[in-house]
Amino acid sequence: MRRWLLGLGATAAAVLALSQVAVAQDYPNRTVKIVVPFSAGGSADAVPRIVADWLSRKWGQAIVIENKTGAAGNIGAEAVAKADPDGYTLLSAPPPPLVINQNLYPKLPFNPAEFIPIVNMASIPNALVVNPDRIKAKSIPEVIALAKANPGKITVATTGNGGTQHLTAEMFEMMAGVKFQHVPYRGSAPALADLVAGNVEMMFDNIGASAQLINAGKLKLIAVATAKRLKTMPNVPTIAETLPGFEAVAWFAIVAPAKTPMDVVRKINADVNEALHDPGVQAKLAKLNADVVGGTTEATAAYFKEEVARWGKVIKDAHITLN
Repeated sequence: MRRWLLGLGATAAAVLALSQVAVAQDYPNRTVKIVVPFSAGGSADAVPRIVADWLSRKWGQAIVIENKTGAAGNIGAEAVAKADPDGYTLLSAPPPPLVINQNLYPKLPFNPAEFIPIVNMASIPNALVVNPDRIKAKSIPEVIALAKANPGKITVATTGNGGTQHLTAEMFEMMAGVKFQHVPYRGSAPALADLVAGNVEMMFDNIGASAQLINAGKLKLIAVATAKRLKTMPNVPTIAETLPGFEAVAWFAIVAPAKTPMDVVRKINADVNEALHDPGVQAKLAKLNADVVGGTTEATAAYFKEEVARWGKVIKDAHITLN
């Protein structure tokens, strides 16, 4: 009887493995939805659209991008967490709902650790951009001097509490010894629109979203938040040149609901990596000043753990709360 039961268990496992392979080989056979938990128009929306366009042609299936905004990405993330784990509803997000919000919110309606990391597509450095009519400062030392002379009066746009823009601004305040007035928005696009209009004065946004506005003279780029100067912008200083150790980078990853078949996860990973090696995709990402990342699901999971620890330390050291 024991041998029979063991044999039955082995047979069931083999059948399950074969069925998962079959599912992966057939995937996708209908429309795939990618939820972006931030508004259209920003890098969080642009990066997955570039990759999704390539995938839709490879797969021969439509890929729908759904912008489901609110609560620093939590609303869209919750929707995906509760979706069927079949690979047909995915989440594409920057850090907040995946590695930041668990350190910031007392309770979340989903568990970020239960998402299955698929791949980190690209990363884009944050940068300090200002409305040139409202802020006359031309360097980080001048911005710091202005902020110290006007404590709590300079308005800084963010993409919502807990976003990388918010945390970058908080980190700047902590390291520079200044205080801003934070103005949260539901995404990068509406924040940038108000910044251009002069309704707010500055923003620590990822440079991909604001590049066109900078080039058009509607915004002024003060400095980038990379550890070293960008090769594409060698004349633009880093914030770290004034505040040593300052670094803030936004990245954009794809994850799946818990219990999604791993063969499906690996197929998506392989196909996204193939997309990221395509010269056309790379050219489009380059226009956003995005660095291609890619890699295995395991490497993506390990990076998420590092980011949870890194941003958790920023939140703790800067005493950041949602109040």
